[in-house]
Amino acid sequence: MRPFKYISATTGEQALQAAEANEKGKYLGGGTNLVDLMKEDVERPDHLIEVADLEYNSIQENKKGGLTLGAMVSNSDTANHPEVRQKYPLLSMAMLSAATAQIRNMATNGGNLLQRTRCPYFYETSMPCNKREPGSGCGAKKGMNANHAIFGYSDSCVAVHPSDMCVALAALNAEVEVMQTNGKTKMIPFEDFHRLPGDQPEKDTNLGKAELITAIHLPKPIYADHYYYLKIRERSSYAFALISVAAGVQIKNGTIASAGLAMGGVAHKPWKLTKAEKFLKGKQPSTENFERAAAIALEEAKPLSENGYKVPMGEKAIVRALTQAYQREV
Repeated sequence: MRPFKYISATTGEQALQAAEANEKGKYLGGGTNLVDLMKEDVERPDHLIEVADLEYNSIQENKKGGLTLGAMVSNSDTANHPEVRQKYPLLSMAMLSAATAQIRNMATNGGNLLQRTRCPYFYETSMPCNKREPGSGCGAKKGMNANHAIFGYSDSCVAVHPSDMCVALAALNAEVEVMQTNGKTKMIPFEDFHRLPGDQPEKDTNLGKAELITAIHLPKPIYADHYYYLKIRERSSYAFALISVAAGVQIKNGTIASAGLAMGGVAHKPWKLTKAEKFLKGKQPSTENFERAAAIALEEAKPLSENGYKVPMGEKAIVRALTQAYQREV
């Protein structure tokens, strides 16, 4: 690990000032991803700005009838919060499927949104990776890409986003509250928070320089009864998803009034299944309609040389997640 200076910020404003003053500075929350990357010499910050003890550490109701999750609240405290478990069980289920209990105890909500890909070419500094070293090439594009993207990738990068929490947040249509360097806050719809690689894969999000995540806003709950988070992985603990599906359905008078669907393990960002959601609205919650929604969701998939299995696996995962969500309270 390379030498760095440590700054313990006591306010959001102080953290912003420190980040703006240090070009290679990084915010430090739980450190469950950043510290690992520093040990592997992938991340090389010259300043670490501690933000885990800032005031954004509560979970409370918001003006829209939903919940606001403080960015510095741990993943464990969020997933096990009574209001989250009761009103947003899809989010709780997704978060509890991630990593291990020890890591969830340390990881923060804001940090979860910023965790970086687990592509092996990104971690291996002797291999080319445009995300780690822009302009060096993408080793995975024609290399070992069985765990990589089938949507939204570019010639520059085929990596996938690793978070479980973020897949559920995409399905729930959350918003991210961000403090800007001028001290003002702005709201970013979750679907717009992360970005596709394009020709700048080193940029994972649409955050501006030094901007600080302060909260995640959840809308009024509508998927508390019919929900399911399905995570398909190579082992049952401490493994990232090959495919994951967050599914929530709102049932009224025997039909689907609305659906929230998103996939993980398939793109550079949590992949919102907007077309499938629109198809399901007003339909009967049947296997036939779930299969049609799954086909719609995967119709634009473009698998790489080694990950074609993700297309049929993804379709079956969507059908299973929707079926489990519908049957949960029926």
